[in-house]
Amino acid sequence: MSEVPSPRLRISDQDRESALTALGEHMSVGRIDIDEYGERSAQVTAAKTRGELSGIFADLPEPHPFFDAPKAAVSEPGKPAWADIPPMQRIMGALLPILFIASIALIITTGVTWWFILVPIGISAVGEGIWGKGWDNAHKKLGKQRRRELDG
Repeated sequence: MSEVPSPRLRISDQDRESALTALGEHMSVGRIDIDEYGERSAQVTAAKTRGELSGIFADLPEPHPFFDAPKAAVSEPGKPAWADIPPMQRIMGALLPILFIASIALIITTGVTWWFILVPIGISAVGEGIWGKGWDNAHKKLGKQRRRELDG
């Protein structure tokens, strides 16, 4: 077996799954029987380091467990979070707070009746009907999702 990088490094559940998959392949081609598969799979689930896991495969040819499997890319690197939001939705999401402020300013300064505030509320309702509930906060949700992806 080839040299295992960092044999004292602790393994993840993904590493254990990789090892169990490799054991299954060895059993399917007849290198190990069902009893030995059971023993080795128990050792895999109890293993804590790369060295312990690689020792289980010392007498077997490839495939071996693959360490540090790359995580599936969730989004394109360098692509800003707001790029996933349609342009019209971005424009309306940016204009809506301005419309609320302008409506309140017009009501206070010119004495226009209170119903004028229904204009931005109506636009918000139309936006919700077109893009779904919370459409004006979609950029915040994407930002939170992106931070969770980067953290974990």
